[in-house]
Amino acid sequence: MQKNVGNTDRMIRIIAGVIILPLGAYYGSWWGLVGLVPLFTGLTQSCVLYKLLGINTCKLK
Repeated sequence: MQKNVGNTDRMIRIIAGVIILPLGAYYGSWWGLVGLVPLFTGLTQSCVLYKLLGINTCKLK
């Protein structure tokens, strides 16, 4: 997969995922699983939606 998520965007996604997952568990809601999406995209540095929209926040080397 091609990387299209930059460092700042990546950190925001990981932090959001780490916050949403336990909140969902605490409140007993399945909506907490939504936290897996930003966590996964942050860890892999690849976002399918960004690819479809032609967005790239990753600085090119």
